[in-house]
Amino acid sequence: MRVVHVNQTDNRGGAGRAAFRIHTALRNSGVESFMAVNEASSGGWSVDAPRGRLARATARIRPHLGLAVSRLQKSRAPGLHSPAIIPGGLRQRLAARGADIAHLHWVNAEMVSVAEIGRLGLPVVWTLHDMWPFCGAEHYTTADRWRTGYGPGSRVGGGPVDLDAWVWRRKKRHWTRPMQIVTPSLWLAQCVAESDLMAGWPVTVIPNAIDTDIWCPVERTVARGILGLPQDRPIVMFGAMGGTEDPRKGGDLLFAALGKLALSGLDADLLIVGEVAPQAPPDLGFPVHYLGHLSDDVALRLAYAAADAFVLPSRLDNLPNTGVEALASGRPVIGFDTGGLPDIITHETNGYLARAFDVDDLARGIGWVLGLGEGWKRVSVAARTHAEETFAGDRIAGRYAALYASILGEAAT
Repeated sequence: MRVVHVNQTDNRGGAGRAAFRIHTALRNSGVESFMAVNEASSGGWSVDAPRGRLARATARIRPHLGLAVSRLQKSRAPGLHSPAIIPGGLRQRLAARGADIAHLHWVNAEMVSVAEIGRLGLPVVWTLHDMWPFCGAEHYTTADRWRTGYGPGSRVGGGPVDLDAWVWRRKKRHWTRPMQIVTPSLWLAQCVAESDLMAGWPVTVIPNAIDTDIWCPVERTVARGILGLPQDRPIVMFGAMGGTEDPRKGGDLLFAALGKLALSGLDADLLIVGEVAPQAPPDLGFPVHYLGHLSDDVALRLAYAAADAFVLPSRLDNLPNTGVEALASGRPVIGFDTGGLPDIITHETNGYLARAFDVDDLARGIGWVLGLGEGWKRVSVAARTHAEETFAGDRIAGRYAALYASILGEAAT
C-alpha cells in the first residue's frame, strides 16, 4: 500500500500542518506514505517538491495566477476564491512515486486543475480542510449556493463573470465518478451530504491527528518564565493565521466579550499568537501580549502552556489545529457552538461551548474557566484525555489504513 498525500504545502498553514501530521502518523505506523507538495519546508525525504529553477519558479507563480483570475471578476463576495484552472502534472507525479492511492488535501493555489482531479486514474481519498471541494471557487461561505446548484438567482457579489458558478459547473462536468471523502468534523460531513455536487458520495469522519507525545502539558510557571509573561495573573490565549485580521476567525467577537468582562471587573491578560503588535493597539481593558508568528512547535507549546484558557471565537471553521493543540496541551477551550467546534469542545467538561456568536455567552464561558479555582485541574485533565482518545496519531493512522485497505480491496474486485 503506497499512499501519496497531495497538498500545496507541507507542515505550513492549517491544512499543511494537518496533512503532514497524518502523513507522519501513517509512516510511524508502517504505511508507505509520501507527500507531493508545491512548497516544502519540512526537509523530509518523503516529501516531493518541484526541483530545478524553472519548476520552483513556476510553483511560486501559480498562486498569483489564480488570484489574478479571481480579481478579474471584481467580486464583492468575501473570502478566498480558487478557480483551479491550471494543470500541475499531478498524474505524472503520482506515477513517479508508484502511488496506489492519491490522498488529496488542500490542493488549491493553482496546484492542480479541476479537470486534472477528475482524471487521476487511481483511487482517490480526499480529506476536506474547508468547503472548496463541494463549492464553486469559495473556500468558506455562508450562502447556500452549494446546496442549490449555483443558479443565476443565487449569485453573491458583482463582476462580469460569476466565477463561483463557473468553477462549480466545471467540477460537475469533470468529477463524474464519486471519490472517497473524509471530513475531520461532523459538521463538514453533513455539508457534503447536503451539497448538490457530492450528495451520495461516500463520506467518513476522521479527525485530524496530533502527536500527543510531543504535544503534551508543560508546567505553566516554566512556560511563562521563558516567554516573559506574568506569573500572578490569569492569561487567555487567542491564536489564528492572520491574527485578528480575518473576520472568519472572530477576533472582533472575542474583543467584544473581553470588553464586557473588563466592565464586570474581571482582571486578566490576553495573549495573541499569529500577529505582531499593531502600531495603534486597541484598548481592550486588559493587558495584551503579542507573540507574533510562531513557526515552530516548541514555541507554540510554550504559548499554550502559559495560558489558562484558549479561546476559539470562529464564525465558521472545520476542525482548527489550534483547538486540538490546546486540548493536547491540557488547556480548556472556549468557542461557539458552530462548525466543527463541538467535535473539540464538550461543554463544561473540557471547555465551554457558547451559543453561536453570542458575545455575552462567550464572555460567560471565559469567566467560567478563569473562575474554576481548583476545578481547573479537572477540566485540564479532561482536555488532555479528549485529545489522547480522539486525536492521537496512532489512532488516526489506524483509521486511515483501514479505509485505504477497504478501497484497494474494492478496486481489486
